[in-house]
Amino acid sequence: MERTIIINIGRLAGILPEGVTRLCGSEMAKVETIEKAWLLAENGRIADFGRMDKLPDLQAEVVDARGGTVLPAFCDSHTHIVFADSREDEFVDKIRGLSYEEIAKRGGGILNSADLLHQTSEDALYEQAMCRAKEIMAKGTGCVEIKSGYGLSTEDELKMLRVVRRIKESSPMEVRANFLGAHAVSRQYAGRQGEYVDLVINEMMPRVAAEGLADYVDVFCDKGFFTPEETARILEAGAKYGLKGKIHGQELADSGGVEVAVAHKALSVDHLESMTDRDIELLRDSQTMPTALPGTSFFLNMDYAPARKMITSGLAVAIASDYNPGSTPSGDMKFAVSLACIKMRLLPEEAINAATINGAAAMGLGHEAGSITRGKLANLIITRPIKSLNFIPYAYTTPIIDRMVLRGKCVE
Repeated sequence: MERTIIINIGRLAGILPEGVTRLCGSEMAKVETIEKAWLLAENGRIADFGRMDKLPDLQAEVVDARGGTVLPAFCDSHTHIVFADSREDEFVDKIRGLSYEEIAKRGGGILNSADLLHQTSEDALYEQAMCRAKEIMAKGTGCVEIKSGYGLSTEDELKMLRVVRRIKESSPMEVRANFLGAHAVSRQYAGRQGEYVDLVINEMMPRVAAEGLADYVDVFCDKGFFTPEETARILEAGAKYGLKGKIHGQELADSGGVEVAVAHKALSVDHLESMTDRDIELLRDSQTMPTALPGTSFFLNMDYAPARKMITSGLAVAIASDYNPGSTPSGDMKFAVSLACIKMRLLPEEAINAATINGAAAMGLGHEAGSITRGKLANLIITRPIKSLNFIPYAYTTPIIDRMVLRGKCVE
């Protein structure tokens, strides 16, 4: 049995009882802690924890937290880290005043990334993506969802998802794969969107399922992209292959994304910058997790999702990075937590819960990750000594991570 015991923890934070897989509304404003604590991991999972004055005497590898805070690693439920090269030229276009939609209409955006990815070998793509995976891990992420969607052809979508599989096999993070063939309509199918949807359903999806390459299926249901009716078709097809639904929705307009997500019991509906009061009501009795991406709003200078209103209305809310080359070239979940506080008016406790337990729930992994709970994965952040949890979002560029523990082991 592999055992690791972390001692001299100044503050053990994010404790939840077994069986709690998400937090809603006012529940999000509390983070349970133990001062001067220890935590035991066995075979990669949290076995026990308590106060230092009741430290057990057992044989284990010892990790000294040196007074730092230990909290669950971030659970980033929305990333696109498998991509071929950056798009900083479009960054300059944005500075000059072009919108996301205008750049896309000029052949940039997702289609630009698809062109670059087509020209890049699987091995080169894997090397680039693993650099980003290591980057987000060093910044505190222990559980991550990675989407395809820059292939837009059967072979290139499969190439992306095979890269995700290789990351899963070689990284200590908990990795989940999302098939996002309906991210945009490829250049080859311009003006033939219905035929492209047929391609996603009838050719791409069976191949993805045959190789067991994805856990979820996703659709960009928004103005200028896919309609609610097309989204419903894709989600229904995915369900036949055991792929759980997720949706990009309400980013650019009131697109009907929330309605179709709730109707099809999607795990999450993400973005929500154009969310309406009706959407909040639709989500109230649903298990679909509304997921805000504050880094996108920051980078694109657009409205932020109404996370404060959602929580006040009693909803659960998750926060994710949306790390991608066009609209959010950052996977720093600590910065996303800071933005949630500064721009969305979340309390630090709410933002931390949104980035941990509720981020796990947005991937259907609330039973596996996102909190200090006996039996869950021992995916943990050990910080340098900090005065309080408030310091994490307050000091928005200050490095606070001393070490990462993934599956019960310290990682570089």
